[in-house]
Amino acid sequence: MGLHHNHSHGHGHGHGHGHDHLHSHGHGHVNRSENKKALSTSLIIITIFLVVEIIGGLKTNSLALLSDAGHMLSDSSALFLSLVAVYFSARKPSAKKTFGFFRFEILAALVNGITLVLISLYIFWEAYQRLQAPPQVSSLPMIGIAFIGLLANIAVAFVLMRGDYKDNVNIRSAFLHVLGDLLGSVGAIIAGLLMWKFGWYIADPIISIIVGILIIISAYRVTKEAINVLMEATPSHINADDVLDDLTQLDGVIKVHDLHIWTVTSGFISLSGHLQVKDGLSSYPILKEALHILTEKYHIEHATLQIEDSSIIHDTLQCEVPKE
Repeated sequence: MGLHHNHSHGHGHGHGHGHDHLHSHGHGHVNRSENKKALSTSLIIITIFLVVEIIGGLKTNSLALLSDAGHMLSDSSALFLSLVAVYFSARKPSAKKTFGFFRFEILAALVNGITLVLISLYIFWEAYQRLQAPPQVSSLPMIGIAFIGLLANIAVAFVLMRGDYKDNVNIRSAFLHVLGDLLGSVGAIIAGLLMWKFGWYIADPIISIIVGILIIISAYRVTKEAINVLMEATPSHINADDVLDDLTQLDGVIKVHDLHIWTVTSGFISLSGHLQVKDGLSSYPILKEALHILTEKYHIEHATLQIEDSSIIHDTLQCEVPKE
């Protein structure tokens, strides 16, 4: 997601200054439309089978089924938040919110991740109680309901994969919810079979614990990625040192400083930096080459670069880029 228009503009301010902002998010309308459709369809399917699993879990007394239903509840909430995020991120920037509401989807992903952690902790606690004295479970109805849940999750996973799955952390967080729930349904089926064939009622809490661990793993990935974006960390697929070296090696560039690379929202990476050049050089050829490298090699399509010569002195404000 990102700004859905294409333009570039430069400003020369004397003393070798040059600024350029390059926006290129031409696929925004297509992805947003696909994401809305994928999320809406998924939300309807999950919510219907959430009700089925809750009723089934209570009727059969199966924690594995209820834990899967709990995960489905988080799926439903996650999909709803993701859908709301898509609508909010479509709102235009304003004077007070110059980036619009792009970050809302990252906040939604963070809430999803935290919700997963809380649900898994509840599953662990309930499973611990049941390990002490495993209750009887109606295994055959449990297997049937879990199988229906499995089919529902497979359908939703396919729907979400048709959205902007690879580049959108929000869609990906919703997909991970569903994937974990899919594995939960498989676990519930296995537990049901073990109880039906061998009367191993302890299989119910054991499978629930395994489902809880899978949920925690999903939660960690989603939460970590969301926090990194909110902390404005350099995107994991970009090496800041490589960007620094490439810009420093441009003809006429003496030094690069105050370089920052961060993610505004999924698929929208920003960069800002200062390029100190030799006195008397025209800034625009250097600026053009720098932007070309950032766009073509690193796919950074929103860059703000300031070109300066020896007449621009930052003193203590100058920010050097540390090498790791």
